[in-house]
Amino acid sequence: MKFRELSIEGVFEISPQLHGDPRGLFTEWYRFDRLAEVVGHPLDLRQANLSVSSRGVVRGIHFADVPPGQAKYVTCVRGAVLDVIVDLRVGSPTFGRWEGVRLDDTERKAVYIPEGFGHGFCALSDDATLSYLCSATYNPTGEHGVHPLDPDLAIEWPADVPLLSARDDAAPSLADAISTGLLPDHATCLAYTESLRTG
Repeated sequence: MKFRELSIEGVFEISPQLHGDPRGLFTEWYRFDRLAEVVGHPLDLRQANLSVSSRGVVRGIHFADVPPGQAKYVTCVRGAVLDVIVDLRVGSPTFGRWEGVRLDDTERKAVYIPEGFGHGFCALSDDATLSYLCSATYNPTGEHGVHPLDPDLAIEWPADVPLLSARDDAAPSLADAISTGLLPDHATCLAYTESLRTG
């Protein structure tokens, strides 16, 4: 299992070692101890989600209030997606920057997304199936979104006409989210992460 930090500090791409033979394939796609070693604290698993999407569907950009936020460990178990992580922490040196990672059922990569970041994806195949582990359970009053097609984010979605849910289509722009104080604060996120490291 190899961890590679992306251009946004604290976000990691994970490449598992694949063991295949004529019978099929085996891989460890998540290791509690290895992730804790890399990010400096254990991922406190509270919920696991499964999402199935048709080709061209865009979901996100979703984020949660910090604290407690919601860290995610995401992989694609069927098909392929472009997984997108956005730094939404106001005051961060990489605020507004996004990075995309292809997750598919061939390389079996995963991404780790800490608290305070936005997350979304575009399905590159029909029945694209994501599995993700979360550090907090669903909290409808503490979870929010930013419009995935906002030109200020300039995310290069690989879909001619992205299909959005009504909720995502009604999400505020990045500018509106900033002006209303909806976004997490960089210093608060860092302090929360430090509290996870020190217990």
